[in-house]
Amino acid sequence: MNPIWAIPLLVGATAGTIVLGLLSKFIDRKVTAWVQWRKGPPWYQPAVDILKLLGKETVVPEGARMTGFLLAPLLGFAAVCVAATLLWWVHFNPEAGFTGDVIVVLYLLTIPSLAIIIGGSASGNPLAAVGAGREMKLIIAYELPMLLAILAAIAGSSKNFQLGSLISVSTTGIAATIGCVLGFIVVLMCVQAKLGLVPFDIAEAGCEIASGPFIEYSGAPLAILFLTKAMLFAVLPIFVITIFWGGFAFGSIGAAAASIGKYVLVLVVLTLVRNTNPRVRIDHAMKFFWFIMTPLAALALILSMC
Repeated sequence: MNPIWAIPLLVGATAGTIVLGLLSKFIDRKVTAWVQWRKGPPWYQPAVDILKLLGKETVVPEGARMTGFLLAPLLGFAAVCVAATLLWWVHFNPEAGFTGDVIVVLYLLTIPSLAIIIGGSASGNPLAAVGAGREMKLIIAYELPMLLAILAAIAGSSKNFQLGSLISVSTTGIAATIGCVLGFIVVLMCVQAKLGLVPFDIAEAGCEIASGPFIEYSGAPLAILFLTKAMLFAVLPIFVITIFWGGFAFGSIGAAAASIGKYVLVLVVLTLVRNTNPRVRIDHAMKFFWFIMTPLAALALILSMC
């Protein structure tokens, strides 16, 4: 890609992902309201929440390490912006990717969780430290099954660590198809944890540790954290659909409708899971990912390689 287009592409992809992320949060809140027999908020409510926080005063705790505390939200936000840029660029030009860009995007999507750990640890609040510790344990728990499931999708289709080659490539063989379906289920559970949604909102746990790593944040830094989460709510489903479901296509009305349907379906599944399950303890979450999801992902990889 021509370096001259890098900055406009980054700005455009970031702006588009912000809009899509806020709309995705609206879908999440609207489906939640329907499940709970409520009307729900208007479509612009997520954007209003962010704008309101941007106008609030930023308060830094007296015992906080200011550099890590204030830079952590920016670090997570920047990583999501770059990941979104790579994903959108590959969809508009599948040949523009590079070998290993799947690994790069997966690495970038880990940084927001690390930023939460850094920010919570730097705040100087013991509840934030507890939340940061839980977030760290969650990463250790779900990263392995997520990686194995993604390997299963790659082994069952393109056998290439390049996003462009995974788009519109179907699996070959019944065993590989079953493996990809199992991997898709595993990755959805891992995405649930990566987004911090119930039943894996253990790091925040508002009724236990008062939002954990976010307890001392206010104003613009808190707005950036919430905006990063909203963008992740868009980027992670796009990443999952790209890996397991042929990506997106907008060449015709039918293809565009199918792409939108796939995206909305993933969002609805994530929302329904968080509205029909109670929060689990951190040790239960780790056992779930290590002793259920990891063997299931390993089985998916074996089937995909057959």
